[in-house]
Amino acid sequence: MLARAWGMGRSLAMYHGIPGRHRRMVRFYRQFLGPGDLALDVGAHVGSRVRAWRRIGARVVAVEPQPDCVRALRVFFGRDRGVTILPGAVGAEPGRARIGVSTRTPTVSSMSPDWIRTVSADSGFSWVRWDHEVEVDVVTLDDLVAAHGSPAFCKIDVEGFEAEVLAGLHTPVRALSFEYLPPAHAAALAALDLVADLGPYTYNYSPVETLRFASDRWLTADELVRLLERYRPLGRSGDVYARLSEPTS
Repeated sequence: MLARAWGMGRSLAMYHGIPGRHRRMVRFYRQFLGPGDLALDVGAHVGSRVRAWRRIGARVVAVEPQPDCVRALRVFFGRDRGVTILPGAVGAEPGRARIGVSTRTPTVSSMSPDWIRTVSADSGFSWVRWDHEVEVDVVTLDDLVAAHGSPAFCKIDVEGFEAEVLAGLHTPVRALSFEYLPPAHAAALAALDLVADLGPYTYNYSPVETLRFASDRWLTADELVRLLERYRPLGRSGDVYARLSEPTS
């Protein structure tokens, strides 16, 4: 119980308690979202993006597999008709799957056993423990698009499960992001390949939680890979952003 309270308190402080972060987030995401647009938050955690996107006026579908985080989302947004909260996960196929939960560090709970094994060998994760599993429902991005419409923006932050999430999407969306973690470099490249196959995207990278782009222009996939290679030795995570460079039919 104490570990759960500590872990959730840490997440709430990290994502809702840092002065100025919410305002920076709102400014940053206004380049992708406007009033009335639809945003998908895959791996919503405790809802920092949901909060910013609602401030912009976007409608939000928030998907989250961790029961404690779902409870937090319902406390914050359960009465907001502009937010749909879906307990569960997103993957390549609908069904059921298990998530490895880190009680003290719920931000790194993951649906991917391979990712957990990979990052466990990294010194930065030496103190992290995935201490239990929870079985959850799984839907696909195609399912979400069919049920709610095509989003203007889709955030995917699922700790190494990004490629599986993207494998369940077969039509391009206007813009999206997915997490990059240097110890799991190959997993990020697999996700990038899936995005590139969807449509004519250009890319950028935002290190850690800076909410700033590393490049002053949008890049090709090859240019992005070279940029990530420069950041890889630093060992810090970030987010890859992709936006359609031209309309698709």
